[in-house]
Amino acid sequence: MKNRTIAAIATPNAPGGIGIVRISGENAVEIAAKIFHPVSGKALTESRGYCAHFGEVFDNNEKIDEAVCLVFRAPRSYTGEDTAEISCHGGLYITKRVLRAALEAGAAPAEAGEFTKRAFINGKIDLAAAESVMALIGASGKQAAAAALNTLDGNLSREIRKCADNIIGVCASLAAWVDYPDEDIEDTDAGDMLPVFTETRTALADIIRRYDCGRAVTDGIDAVIVGRPNVGKSTLMNMLTGFERSIVTDIAGTTRDVVEERIVLGEIVMRIADTAGIRETENVVENIGVSLAKRRLERAELVLAVFDGSEALTADDCDIMEQCRGKRAVALLNKTDLPVAADREIINAAFSHVVELSASTGEGRDELEKAVRKIFSTDEFDPNAACLTSERQRQCCVNAMTHIDEAIAALNTGVTLDAVNVCADCAIDALLELTGEKATSAVVDEVFSRFCVGK
Repeated sequence: MKNRTIAAIATPNAPGGIGIVRISGENAVEIAAKIFHPVSGKALTESRGYCAHFGEVFDNNEKIDEAVCLVFRAPRSYTGEDTAEISCHGGLYITKRVLRAALEAGAAPAEAGEFTKRAFINGKIDLAAAESVMALIGASGKQAAAAALNTLDGNLSREIRKCADNIIGVCASLAAWVDYPDEDIEDTDAGDMLPVFTETRTALADIIRRYDCGRAVTDGIDAVIVGRPNVGKSTLMNMLTGFERSIVTDIAGTTRDVVEERIVLGEIVMRIADTAGIRETENVVENIGVSLAKRRLERAELVLAVFDGSEALTADDCDIMEQCRGKRAVALLNKTDLPVAADREIINAAFSHVVELSASTGEGRDELEKAVRKIFSTDEFDPNAACLTSERQRQCCVNAMTHIDEAIAALNTGVTLDAVNVCADCAIDALLELTGEKATSAVVDEVFSRFCVGK
């Protein structure tokens, strides 16, 4: 990898004020010098790090654009390698032309996430911080951005390293006792180890709890809007998205397919789906839509069950209530701008959270947000604390806790200390996999495969 100098467009694939082409590797500045000529006449290859040069970009002696080239010298760069960033005018044609010139000058196309992967390999950041880069890019609100930035700053890694060091201290004593049983080594007492394991387990449990509480903020939740036809599901979808995403008519069965959109409700990110009205029907096409709606309801993390407050409850309404049993759900008593006819007591008995709203006017949106916050405990989320940013990280903590529980159980039942040592070692491995210190190449590749090209 060190012999391969890479290049990619680091700005979005859309017109903008500035387009940036990033080049990184041991020949980065030399390649940039072939296509970028400073107006000062000084050789770009002689540039110190952290210097900006104004000049012109050329492709086969044809001037492409005026630009600025920033030079960073290893190891003081994002990737830890020599890096050149050419900032040109942000038209798609110009930016792609500058990239093509860099590739023809000797650079290779960067793979998805390869710049950040090199930063990880070169010790600039650990794996947890690398994942937070994409979390920061994808942040949809203030709390999500703050949580990702704190992880990028190392808050999570320091907390995880502290947990690992606690167990490593125990393992050091156990290893000496197991490997040198005939030596005059002070006995390792279970009473000394139990508090360490218990304290570490509590710390990990708190980290997992914060992630579970804040996942609606940091990662988003899958939500589905369900209800019988003409209760206002599509109107609600349009209210939440802020534009006419779903077709709204008075004709029952208008929505046949699943309509999906990503929204932000307060600080809560939701991947929301508007579905066909659930009812008994002999229409073949509509029946397919009803089946899709029921399947989405089954797997959704949050169900927004819509009922027409201006009409008496029907058998279809009661069927939807039954399907929502045991699910995280909010009952939405819609059309509050009309006289109420629905039996509120029946709805209250079926749902823990009931919100009255008018999807056509937007009244009740704040109450819906409060209900969702309460369901997912997002008010307990502290973005300034050590925060997990991915399911991979969460699973590493869960695995570590499992091994710690096994170690505690072994100590309490009098199992030999070498078995305790094995459990402790496994817990350490799980924690160091989170930070990347003992992660396999397959794990590393999987993390960076989710990155965009240019980052």
